[in-house]
Amino acid sequence: MDKFFLDKNNTALVIIDIQDRLANVMKMREEVVKNCLHLIELSKMMNIPIVVTEQYPKGLGQTVAEIKDALPSYQPIEKLTFSCCEEPNFLNEIKKLNKKSIILTGMETHICVLQTCIGLLKEGFHVHLVRDAVCSRAKENWKAGVEFMRDAGAVVTCTETVLFQLLKVAGTEEFKNISKRIK
Repeated sequence: MDKFFLDKNNTALVIIDIQDRLANVMKMREEVVKNCLHLIELSKMMNIPIVVTEQYPKGLGQTVAEIKDALPSYQPIEKLTFSCCEEPNFLNEIKKLNKKSIILTGMETHICVLQTCIGLLKEGFHVHLVRDAVCSRAKENWKAGVEFMRDAGAVVTCTETVLFQLLKVAGTEEFKNISKRIK
């Protein structure tokens, strides 16, 4: 049952390849970016580390401005591999954080997000795939990716579930700030 629980002290947020040219062709761009911004905001409040990747930024551009501007620091891990786990800098960074649970967001669900997810699972991490903070160009590809990751052992969740799992109680400053954001 441990994999189903999120604890702010044992969690990191990973944002995969939400880049200009890729995001521009996504129908769910606005929802995915909005939900990532909610997760970034809570992560900053709770000192949860955030790791951002960029797939071939020379061709796909940088991380979209909304996300880039919301990050506490912009230090993307560049990659050519579809799985972030095949990029040594990524796995080194993730392991250095010493967190067991990974909140996973990004583009595209059935390619880079999926391959990263199964790589993280193979490395022994608990992966929480935020289904409303990932997308693919085609809904069928998104659906296939989500189902694949669930079958592989990821916890499939949504933004509000993650937020409230990490918050744990009402009445805190973090709770009040997040409640205002999601209304």
